[in-house]
Amino acid sequence: MTKLKSQFLNDAQARGFIHQCTDMDALDALAATKTVTAYIGFDCTAPSLHAGHMMSIMTLRLLQKSGHKPIVLMGGGTTKVGDPSGKDEMRKALTDDDIAANMAGIKQVFAKFLTFGDGPTDAVMVNNADWLDHLNYLGFLRDVGRHFSINRMLTFDSVKLRLEREQPLTFLEFNYMILQAYDFLELSRRHDCALQMGGSDQWGNIVNGVELARRVDNRGLFGLTTPLLTTSSGAKMGKTAAGAVWLNEDMLSPYDYWQYWRNTEDADVGKFLRLFTDMPLDEVARLEALEGAELNDAKKILATEITRLCHGSEAAESAAETARKTFEQGALGDDLPTIDVPTARLEAGVPVIELFREAGLAASNGEARRLIKGGGARLNDEKIASETATAGPADLKDGIIKLSAGKKRHALVRAV
Repeated sequence: MTKLKSQFLNDAQARGFIHQCTDMDALDALAATKTVTAYIGFDCTAPSLHAGHMMSIMTLRLLQKSGHKPIVLMGGGTTKVGDPSGKDEMRKALTDDDIAANMAGIKQVFAKFLTFGDGPTDAVMVNNADWLDHLNYLGFLRDVGRHFSINRMLTFDSVKLRLEREQPLTFLEFNYMILQAYDFLELSRRHDCALQMGGSDQWGNIVNGVELARRVDNRGLFGLTTPLLTTSSGAKMGKTAAGAVWLNEDMLSPYDYWQYWRNTEDADVGKFLRLFTDMPLDEVARLEALEGAELNDAKKILATEITRLCHGSEAAESAAETARKTFEQGALGDDLPTIDVPTARLEAGVPVIELFREAGLAASNGEARRLIKGGGARLNDEKIASETATAGPADLKDGIIKLSAGKKRHALVRAV
């Protein structure tokens, strides 16, 4: 591994953040001699970011810790268009109110990972609606659109893959890459931003921005992408059978967030420690070399450290303690996900498949049936034998029913 001059790129390389760079030597020389301003964009398609966004968030964190300035770009404008990258169909159109509400939810998480302010390396948050909402269409086509070749745009994966699958690509979506390139140009003018970062699926869009700035402003900008991240078994990051692993506490409890990382596959422990914690690399190397029961201890450390960054030390320690009580002592931890069910409903007998779905232990009734059929579903630590089983008042223990999906996922049903 080549030793780089700048702390940011050297640390990013060592921790596994670098996939592609438009000009590594020139960016390294720049970052070694001056403060670099860099951005990553986040569209407002949901009220919270999820674990799949952690790579981008931690890239900005590493940038700032290395003495550079991060820009968090909120896609108040581009969300109205929708990024076609990795999608088989057009995103659902959101109203301005939807986008504003989503942006408010997304903003919450960044203050936990970045330091915002007016200092030279303090992070700033910017909304691309500030310039995109006021573009003059004909002027934009003349001044910006003329620098884009349709022939070349058709070669980018975000377009090519959609067309190869014979899925429709709207003219609206086709404009997305031009708008993203224009964002980079605007940020270079407004904030002296020299670097755009993002996932590997954004490479084409990032390169477009670098080339647009060169043609329009004769300015040399840089692009850097992170690897596409999947688990060792090939699963997409940030998704589970029960849904997205949200970063906002009102959409996913700190305990469930802790559990997601606790269930990391053995082969991913070292990789996730490097990417998603601030832990020194020599300590990471020690932990990932552990085997058997000791590797489980490393997973608990991983889960606690990642949860600490996202939800704070108190929530992380509480989640770890709840898990210890639940799994090691067989007790019910206070932080377990809990759903309230009217006593009258329980008295009538509630199908357990419905409770598993409502508690988030299964994404659907069908999945709950498969869980029971496979022997992985338990009620009060007893295996559920039948897919038609019901739960009633006799199953309550101190007003609570404990549901378990496998050995690691639990929830409580509380009679109200």
